[in-house]
Amino acid sequence: MIPWLESDSPFPDVSKALTVEAPGLLAAGADLSPQRLLLAYRNGIFPWFSEGQPILWWSTDPRMVLYTDRFKISASLAKTLRKVERSRLEGGRWDVRFDSSFESVMRACAAPRRDGPGTWISDDIIDGYTGLHALGYAHSSEVWLDGELVGGAYGVCIGRMFYGESMFARVSDASKVALSYLVAFLRSQGVRMVDCQQETGHLASLGAAPIARSQFLEHLRSAIHEPAIGPWKVTTPLPA
Repeated sequence: MIPWLESDSPFPDVSKALTVEAPGLLAAGADLSPQRLLLAYRNGIFPWFSEGQPILWWSTDPRMVLYTDRFKISASLAKTLRKVERSRLEGGRWDVRFDSSFESVMRACAAPRRDGPGTWISDDIIDGYTGLHALGYAHSSEVWLDGELVGGAYGVCIGRMFYGESMFARVSDASKVALSYLVAFLRSQGVRMVDCQQETGHLASLGAAPIARSQFLEHLRSAIHEPAIGPWKVTTPLPA
């Protein structure tokens, strides 16, 4: 059994999350207001649920994270990044932007994928995170080709802690390009860790790895109290 949250209910301690059935599931209910979402992230909790389910709140153990100085750029991705960076600087076909079309990135992440249905990102989720974006807490990294949005990633930033949420690509490697520029900027701002929430092979290939929830929370509690980063300005993801 997990607790049902009303709009004014506090979250239970993350140590109460399930460990056997649905490991990491902590609570259900409440709402997706920006205030509730900020409270969740500050406590190492995130929402994740499917259509027809109530709002479900999770705190997984172990936690998948990406240390920004361990981000892996393969030889093929480096080649793509050099092409994109040259075009970006010369005003060519490719461009990379932050926060110019946040909701469009979210809706693209929510769209059906080639190998399956749409994601869990509902209109209610979009409303909640666009609210966070308006408050300066949610950000997008965007890849543009000939003026069309072809790839992106978005997440939440509190202090010097970044919580990655989702990515999409409409052309090959566009999501990796968006993530590369995002990680480069975060690293330049002193952000050491990106929360990836759940373990996947794709994230592992980019350098992410699981750590104990206690270790994640220890870092989070310090990072969220550091000064906010910014301004959000695109910087090269390639070494000098």
